[in-house]
Amino acid sequence: MTATPTAVDATWERFEALYRSSRDDLYAYVATLLRDRAAAEDVTALAFERAYRRRRSFDRRRGDERAWLFGIARNAALDELRRRKRHATLAADPLDDPAPPLAEHDDEQALRRTTVRAALDALAPRERELVALKFHAGLSHAEIARVLGVSESNAGTLLHRTLTKLRRACLATP
Repeated sequence: MTATPTAVDATWERFEALYRSSRDDLYAYVATLLRDRAAAEDVTALAFERAYRRRRSFDRRRGDERAWLFGIARNAALDELRRRKRHATLAADPLDDPAPPLAEHDDEQALRRTTVRAALDALAPRERELVALKFHAGLSHAEIARVLGVSESNAGTLLHRTLTKLRRACLATP
């Protein structure tokens, strides 16, 4: 006699799949917000814990699970910033750890990466967050709007302006 999966098993499997597909991107997003890798690990774990506890509150009509999870992570990161008695804006301090070593030895590729990193560092914290939501999280404009609490057209406009600014900064670097 074979055991049939229970609703609890299905819920756990779905959450585990969400965890596996999102953990690296969620960590990268939180690290971008906090600019502190150790704190990003803690906040990422906290975000998953909160998401698991609140899994019954997820409403598919309001978006997908990934956008919901990034919203929870954003709130957890802002809680951490408030805990540190900083303003509720995003930190502008440099990362604690140096950039990871490059896998390739191509000087041109290394120069491009350095240029992009410098351009990202020159962005305002809110602009870095937009880039992280789009490229670390892979969220759509509608999902970014829900995470940030702005209209979809506003999210698109902000992202467009930020990417234009980023491109200009990359082109301006010698």
